[in-house]
Amino acid sequence: MSVITLPLFPLGTVLFPGARLPLHIFERRYRTLIADILARTDGFAEFGVVAIRAGLEVGEHGVESLYPVGCTAAVQRVQPFTDGSFDILTVGARRFAIRGVHPPMPDTADEAEIEFLAEAPSARSDDLARTAARTFHRYRRALLEAQGLDADGPFTLPTDPVDCSYAIAATMVLDLTDRQRLLQAATVDDRLTLALELLRREIAMVGQMSLRAGEELSRGTYSPN
Repeated sequence: MSVITLPLFPLGTVLFPGARLPLHIFERRYRTLIADILARTDGFAEFGVVAIRAGLEVGEHGVESLYPVGCTAAVQRVQPFTDGSFDILTVGARRFAIRGVHPPMPDTADEAEIEFLAEAPSARSDDLARTAARTFHRYRRALLEAQGLDADGPFTLPTDPVDCSYAIAATMVLDLTDRQRLLQAATVDDRLTLALELLRREIAMVGQMSLRAGEELSRGTYSPN
């Protein structure tokens, strides 16, 4: 695939294709970014969301502070305000790899040379997606029941393996490192396999927490004296 220039929006989160991301835009450089997108006539309304490595600041560490793979955010709705800020609604569109970052410019969003990452399902992908979907529903039920919430409400995952892998990744409650591992997975099969590993880990952790809570309740360890 060809390399293109894309404005970047570093964040402390990971965006996946298909996931919604609302943002309040108030910094001058990002207000300019959104204004430029709105002024385009070619219909291209995307910018790059890339996660910031924990403990690093973009201004001090530059490209070293950014993970190498991000996701474009397609602007769906813009609400401008009189102070020049915006509320925007975006949805994750396409994964990309950063190939190089341009020198920073004052009051301008950082730009990078990026390459979009294609991924095609394999002969195993459908089976992996079905297994991951079943395991995800077990995970969702365990998590909701542990919080005393209704676990019987409808929740449908996409049947397409690529879309299914991203829906599971976006919905799981994970830290930034695990979410980035899912985004960076080289193939859809790798992502589904990793998702299964993480789902089983999280199901076991929820079970252990519930067991410990039950033991504490049965012992009645609390004393008001």
